[in-house]
Amino acid sequence: MRHTMTSRATTPSRRRAALITACAVIAAAGGTAATLSTPAGAAAPGCTVDYKVTNQWSTGFGAAVTVTNTGDAVNGWKLEWSYAGNQRVTQGWNADITQSGAAVTAKSLSYNGTLATGASAGFGFNASYSGSNALPATFKLNGVTCNAGPTDPTDPTDPPDPTDPPGGRVDNPYAGAKVYVNPEWSAKAAAEPGGSRIAGQPTGVWLDRTAAIAGANGSMGLRAHLDEALRQKGAGELVVQLVIYNLPGRDCAALASNGELGPTEIDKYKTQYIDPIAAILADPKYAGLRIVNTVEIDSLPNLVTNVTPRPTATPNCDTMKANGNYIKGVGYALNKLGALPGVYNYVDAGHHGWLGWDDNFGASAELFKQAATAEGSSLAKVHGFIVNTANYSALKEDHFTIDDSVNGTSVRQSKWVDWNRYTDELSYAQAMRAKLVSLGFDSGLGMLIDTSRNGWGGTARPTAPGARTSVDTYVDGGRYDRRIHLGNWCNQSGAGLGERPRSAPAAGIDAYVWMKPPGESDGSSKAIPNDEGKGFDRMCDPTYTGNPRNNNNMSGALANAPVSGHWFSAQFQELMKNAHPAL
Repeated sequence: MRHTMTSRATTPSRRRAALITACAVIAAAGGTAATLSTPAGAAAPGCTVDYKVTNQWSTGFGAAVTVTNTGDAVNGWKLEWSYAGNQRVTQGWNADITQSGAAVTAKSLSYNGTLATGASAGFGFNASYSGSNALPATFKLNGVTCNAGPTDPTDPTDPPDPTDPPGGRVDNPYAGAKVYVNPEWSAKAAAEPGGSRIAGQPTGVWLDRTAAIAGANGSMGLRAHLDEALRQKGAGELVVQLVIYNLPGRDCAALASNGELGPTEIDKYKTQYIDPIAAILADPKYAGLRIVNTVEIDSLPNLVTNVTPRPTATPNCDTMKANGNYIKGVGYALNKLGALPGVYNYVDAGHHGWLGWDDNFGASAELFKQAATAEGSSLAKVHGFIVNTANYSALKEDHFTIDDSVNGTSVRQSKWVDWNRYTDELSYAQAMRAKLVSLGFDSGLGMLIDTSRNGWGGTARPTAPGARTSVDTYVDGGRYDRRIHLGNWCNQSGAGLGERPRSAPAAGIDAYVWMKPPGESDGSSKAIPNDEGKGFDRMCDPTYTGNPRNNNNMSGALANAPVSGHWFSAQFQELMKNAHPAL
């Protein structure tokens, strides 16, 4: 199995960028489209506007708007519309949104105002309403009227977008569906004292080497899992969660989850790993399953944080950046797997304790876009992103926010936050989603958060903020995440099971998932010979005093751990003991 490596620049940027609070959106129906008319004598303008109500409740709703420029290049845009009812915008992101009466104006920001021909910009907002919530009938882009009509995928007069992936995919594959329970993991969990309480939870199936496709050492192969999924499916919908995880030169900044393929073996990755997986998923027998692929955990962010000239650079990561095989591999996997009906690709986006700093956040999003359009792939073949996979970052810190200050000192200056822009995974996931949409990813992009080990419950869980004697006592006394440092990732002492898997738990989040099966080790606490290509990483050694990636703190790892991916009973028991919500 793998881990998530935290890394950042030693001296993060302290420039004040505009902070967009991305409460994001869950994709749903309800769109309108518009075609821009051309005034006489003007340059040839043209646009489409996609307005979607993405989440609605009794007193409010969320919406996502995508503006696509089909005419001449635009440098700065303003979109205007009016509501027929009493809708009032309360919060927005990725645009400067104002409202006067029923009239709403959304203006571009510094980073998304330039639209080349064919380029898109997306923004979103939350609003209040009562009574009816009719869609806007008319839009104006830079003063030119757009006459909107409904977009209906079942209407033959409304042609499909040629960039859309095939397969009639739903907006959120988890909505209304059961999720596959891996019988192998379930049996191990049930065999533990008290383990039957969670043995029925769905977890990810890790295809972490080529042999795992057919089944290694007596374990179930991919076909066996899919056949079992058909049995579990019954008459309803069922999601199968796969972890695609075998890049050349895998985990370039660590040792515990090194893989079987060398840095240059990209052709083997394509022909011996991805192609056989694609061939199995393409079998018509499995057409009724919803296949969620989480693609190459712990790979792309390394090309931002762990390469020269960063102080956390490693020679292996420099090699992978130079040869491009992470980009090629991810692009190939997305293209090959995303072409299959019923397959949903979610790309790894690290976690807030890795990419939440200014120096890492935007650069990583740009890199994700580069990989998503490599090797013949397109943004349309990315259904979403996953964060916190196999990591321990708290889902939501309730006792402090990034905007708090103590005696005039910002929470960002505390030793724990250390100038990060985010305090937890939910705020990070929503902000990363908004950033990716602004770069051209679909406005219905969904996020997954791995909550398998980020509950941090038990007797050590704080019930109130820390003392306000200093910013450090305030943050440390109130934070749920009890790790010694955000950079600690291996078999963390004191961790607990987090939120149980469920769909659509928050704006922009497709599901909370247990992609990392609880009880499977992150890495061995001492060197153990094995035939899986997995090395010994000192971050899994409880006596290790650290390195620049965790500011030379103790590792916080549990003792007597087996090789990554192997069952670790002591960890499983600790996770149950410290679960939040409690079992």
